[in-house]
Amino acid sequence: MELAVGDPARSRAARPRSIDWTVPFSMAMVLLLAALVLLPMYWLFVTSLRDAAKDFTLEHYRQLFVDPSFLNPLLTTLWTSAAVGALCVLAAAPMSWLVARTDLPGKRTLRALILASFVTPPFLGAFAWVLLGGPNAGLINQWYYALSGVKPFEAEPLLNIFSAGGMVFVMALYTFPYVFTFVANSLDVIPSELEEASAILGAPAWRTALHVTLPLVVPAMLAGFLIAFLQSMTLFGPPAILALPAGINTMTTKIWSLFQYPPQLGLAAAVSLPLLVITVLLLKAQAAIMGRRGYSVIGGKSTGSRLIRLGGWKIPALALFVFVLGCSIVLPYGVLLRTAFVKNWSGPLDFGNLTIEHWRFVFFEFSQTRLAFENTFILGIAAATAGTVLVTTVAYLSLRQLVWGHRYLAFLATAPVAIPGIVLAVGLFLSYTQPPLVLYGTLAIIFLAYMTKELPVGYQQIGSSLKSVHPELEDASRIFGATRLRTLVDITAPLIRNGMIATWMFIFIGSVRELSATILLFTANTKTISVTMFDLRESNDWGPIAVLSVTMLMITFAMIKLINLLTDRRMT
Repeated sequence: MELAVGDPARSRAARPRSIDWTVPFSMAMVLLLAALVLLPMYWLFVTSLRDAAKDFTLEHYRQLFVDPSFLNPLLTTLWTSAAVGALCVLAAAPMSWLVARTDLPGKRTLRALILASFVTPPFLGAFAWVLLGGPNAGLINQWYYALSGVKPFEAEPLLNIFSAGGMVFVMALYTFPYVFTFVANSLDVIPSELEEASAILGAPAWRTALHVTLPLVVPAMLAGFLIAFLQSMTLFGPPAILALPAGINTMTTKIWSLFQYPPQLGLAAAVSLPLLVITVLLLKAQAAIMGRRGYSVIGGKSTGSRLIRLGGWKIPALALFVFVLGCSIVLPYGVLLRTAFVKNWSGPLDFGNLTIEHWRFVFFEFSQTRLAFENTFILGIAAATAGTVLVTTVAYLSLRQLVWGHRYLAFLATAPVAIPGIVLAVGLFLSYTQPPLVLYGTLAIIFLAYMTKELPVGYQQIGSSLKSVHPELEDASRIFGATRLRTLVDITAPLIRNGMIATWMFIFIGSVRELSATILLFTANTKTISVTMFDLRESNDWGPIAVLSVTMLMITFAMIKLINLLTDRRMT
């Protein structure tokens, strides 16, 4: 058979075929992810079964479940996390319904403020509430004393944030957006025909919400409760800042205490494993609940929802948002900004108390500032860049099911979501403080923690972008002789650049604000901004803490704004 000039078959025959490195490269990715995820968990398990002489023992586990100094933190963690989850559901479920189903004014602004709560590091909120709810000098208690006419120490404070209840309150303020997101997204996709039918039959709005809407969103509420439980259970900052001063330990603060001199590594590993097991069980329960939602859509798409008129109930509805967002955003941001510009944070806000001395001290005199910012940005940029490249490659190979082992890639990329940050830090410490690779004391071990911890977020983001790219475009590239990896670089990556930009930004933000993992892995030369703030808390340097807090918030919101600008431009 003769081939015509310009025939694609002749072109393919004439062009030397590139070596396809996809299979060996994918095997290398499996090994790399296994080293990132499984190696720390292996050393965690092995160390929990060794005594000081490295002999086999179950003593650590016996002590964990018999010794009250270990059992009490576990019980405290469980009941406080359940309380946080319940508070989040009680607040966020009505807020979600009001935003999704009613004519509540300013819904776009309210969603933006809830996003601000979501991206605010909980330990910053804890710092702010120390300034607001400290039993004597806290501003809220000062206002209470002034209004009631009593003096501090002569009466009980209105609010004592240094308590288990105070810790639950603060953690709920920065965890409720998870429940809000689950329930609001569920309401957005549930057709409103059943609710409209109930209204047509004469049922009042409250009865429709209780008997029609509520059963439909129960799965999302349960899933949100579990995620809120999980998030609060694994937090380190609020318990360390608010509960430890009251002599209350949680699992995360107990693990941290076991790393103080002399370190008890076997016990730390044994205490970490229950957190890991509980996390895995919660995530499985959450996936099972969301996998069998209580509703289905039959036929065409919904005709749209008819918003419920609140009438006179608008004021109570807005009051709910004012209270929740005031406690999570307005008051904390306000007190941090105020403290950054006053000489005495508990003094009056008058001209004589105003100063920029804290800013000058932090950025021109404090010896740790430059190093902390350098370390934070080096780690954030490195983790975001390497993480984006890694999750893009892994998501492409696994979601397109191009090679054997794609399921292992998907599993390893999402597995870190089940590993609490402080547990991952314990595993990394045990893995890289011994030959052949000793990384403790370097930025490299913190980089591994950040990249591993942010893998699931990046994988889900890139996965969503990949699903919008039809595989036929990649198949056309393969027909003309390109390898799969070349197709990824030349065809797929440019098409998902918005998702890659967003992934880079999200990993960067997550790394900049990270404390739970860093608190066990830093040394004097590898401190980050979050660790520096935590150290300043011990000397009650609230002015510098406020300056660094405001700076961190500015960086976070600037990056979010940059995400929106870059992705919007790319789409035009």
